[in-house]
Amino acid sequence: AVSSEPLVSIDIVGRKESSIIDAELTKVDGNLIKLVSWYDNETGYSARLIDLCSIVTEKELTKI
Repeated sequence: AVSSEPLVSIDIVGRKESSIIDAELTKVDGNLIKLVSWYDNETGYSARLIDLCSIVTEKELTKI
C-alpha cells in the first residue's frame, strides 16, 4: 500500500498490508532513492501466513 497522508506508528497498528510506503518521506536524488515503509510485524505477518495457508489448502484440494 502507499499513503500520501502523514503517518505515525499508531496509524499502522492492525493494518493487514505487508507494508505501507510513506510517500511523504520518500525522496529521489539522482540515482539515490530513499524509501520509507511502515509495517505491523504481527498483523501483517499473520495476514501473509493466512494467505499462504489458503494457497496450500487450495492446492491440496485440487489434488483430490
